[in-house]
Amino acid sequence: MNFLEYPFVMRPLSPEEGGGWLITFPDLPGCMSDGETPEEALENGKDAVRCWIEACGEAGIKIPSPGDQVRVSF
Repeated sequence: MNFLEYPFVMRPLSPEEGGGWLITFPDLPGCMSDGETPEEALENGKDAVRCWIEACGEAGIKIPSPGDQVRVSF
């Protein structure tokens, strides 16, 4: 599966947050990563999606399709 099928949001991190870039995947709750550059954040994001999907599969949790934004309430 191509991780770029899942919508993602990237934003720069402030110096107080440690700098670099943050990438999150709204369809995959809690799936995020970062990197020093946008390119590094994308590469790390690819690994984060792979690990997220793998962990859900092992736990028997339904994996949402790209674009099926999941709403989580606490």
